[in-house]
Amino acid sequence: MEKIMTKNIDWSNLGFGYIQTDFRYVSNFKNGSWDDGNITTDATVTLSESAGVLQYAQTCFEGLKAYRTVDNKVVCFRPDMNAKRMIDTCKRLEMPIFAEDRFVDAVVKTVKANLESVPPYGSGATLYLRPYMFASSAVIGVKPAEEYQFRIFATPVGPYFKGGAKAITLRVSDFDRAAPRGTGHIKAGLNYAMSLHAIVDAHKQGYDENMYLDSETRTKVEETGGANFIFVTKDNKVITPKSNTILPSITRRSLMYVAEHYLGLKTEEREVALTELNEFKECALCGTAAVLTPVGKVIDHGKEAFVSKSSEPMGEITKKLYDTLTGIQMGKIEAPENWIKVIE
Repeated sequence: MEKIMTKNIDWSNLGFGYIQTDFRYVSNFKNGSWDDGNITTDATVTLSESAGVLQYAQTCFEGLKAYRTVDNKVVCFRPDMNAKRMIDTCKRLEMPIFAEDRFVDAVVKTVKANLESVPPYGSGATLYLRPYMFASSAVIGVKPAEEYQFRIFATPVGPYFKGGAKAITLRVSDFDRAAPRGTGHIKAGLNYAMSLHAIVDAHKQGYDENMYLDSETRTKVEETGGANFIFVTKDNKVITPKSNTILPSITRRSLMYVAEHYLGLKTEEREVALTELNEFKECALCGTAAVLTPVGKVIDHGKEAFVSKSSEPMGEITKKLYDTLTGIQMGKIEAPENWIKVIE
């Protein structure tokens, strides 16, 4: 078997944090078009003090992973979907489009340049990729900038769950995550800035995360600060909240496909009322970092709005969803067409 060259890193003890790698991708938008882009070793960003990103928060980002499969291929999971979502975000923020084919090519280039930082199969670690774009030229009047920079950096990260999944406790938040006709459906940096106070406050109160409700009626479940919800009914139907202010999670859409086409379960995307939560037997958060995070309780101002009906941290259906999707990602289960982008 071909020898796998990796960095001298203690992969099994990695946390989920930033570790600078050798190479990153950079492309600049100027005079109405993007340059060819290139791989660089320079990890610094130099900006005007009046750059649009600093003055008016004109910035967006994506997140995805590269990893080694069971047969030692280096792959990414559905990078075309990240590209499409960034395009939607850029349109809403009046930022220039970075074309889907260029986005995927930039991901491939970044991973290839950092192959030695892709953790070995079975370590539980992955190479996290952060594509992002920001306004780089100076602005003072409130308007879109004229110049932008698109970058991708990579950082090896450990498994989200150390020692296995633990069920988390959420609170129903008094803060709103997104306005009805705002930016909740795109991955703008400003959405995450406004969620920071809410999550710090939740932690101070002893909760792991916030459950945000729709800001118009405050009766329907939307998402947390950085993940979508999946619920399982008593008859094993998989439900996910529907709203035009929810960020369309790639993991969530993949899990719903897996539920229906791999596990033969009924699925539904619909509005979910806060008052019906205790009718569900399982609840989980879904996202790139952990795939699925089991929820043990949801507390609504001192009352239990949801309590997991499972004796294990991760419920039966949630576990099947997790095992199937990670099996697809790691090459142990055949993937749907175009879900796996082979890098090497």
